[in-house]
Amino acid sequence: MDLDPSFTTTLALGWDEIHADARELARRLKDRGPFLGIVAVARGGLVPAAILARELHLRHVDTICIASYGDGNRHQMSVLKRIEGSGAGMLVVDDLVDTGDTARMVRAMLPAAHYATLYAKPAGRPLVDTFVKDMPQDLWLVFPWDAPEMV
Repeated sequence: MDLDPSFTTTLALGWDEIHADARELARRLKDRGPFLGIVAVARGGLVPAAILARELHLRHVDTICIASYGDGNRHQMSVLKRIEGSGAGMLVVDDLVDTGDTARMVRAMLPAAHYATLYAKPAGRPLVDTFVKDMPQDLWLVFPWDAPEMV
């Protein structure tokens, strides 16, 4: 994995930390609902969404799928799967809001949804309704599902 030179530090997150932070997010969201269902932003939001669905007793779980492609300077995004409607009553979940590009795209599609992430960096923080931890903009987060396999 090539690290972008704009990131000065790397933080590897473990499964236990992700689980604890997702449960904390659920605690913060309990009084914000009730929610009709969860929309996970694939792929990063899939794990937190599964935990939140369990903690918030939600069985309606769907995904919105966005692919991003970049060559270092340009960043293009493409919607592979969308959700119909305004998002009213829905909880949109992602692992991280970084630059806010994905959040802006999802908010444009589901403007009435509640947007929650585990982690928020300054550039994207204004786009999120609920999050657990602030992270510095120059910190590269390595999630357990993205970590290189250790053999």
